[in-house]
Amino acid sequence: MDLSDFEPDQEFDPNKPPRSLTRREEEAKSHVVIAYIFMLLGIFTGVFWLIGAIWAMVKVSDARGTFFEGHYRNIISTFWWGILWSLVGLILTLFFVGYLVLLGVWIWSIVRMVKGVAKATSNQAYQ
Repeated sequence: MDLSDFEPDQEFDPNKPPRSLTRREEEAKSHVVIAYIFMLLGIFTGVFWLIGAIWAMVKVSDARGTFFEGHYRNIISTFWWGILWSLVGLILTLFFVGYLVLLGVWIWSIVRMVKGVAKATSNQAYQ
């Protein structure tokens, strides 16, 4: 079975046996789940947010060509967009609207990370 046999948009079917992963895919999955966990912890602590992003940036080359590669792109883009919008939000806190921007970034980040963990642990690509 190769990537052409995998349909990323297919729904979970409990009657269908899970797709078996190669050793390389298993490692990519393990590393992406670790990065997601760091990112989720980082939403509350900050420093783990950076650790999770760095972990994903270092390990993305190991996942090239697997369907887990999209998960790494998700983590990295969430990190950079989160940084950008957090800075905008911090500047705008002078006008109160920044607090809403920061709340939005926080919620958006949580949703992307939880969705990513759910898809990664179900052996699905991140779309």
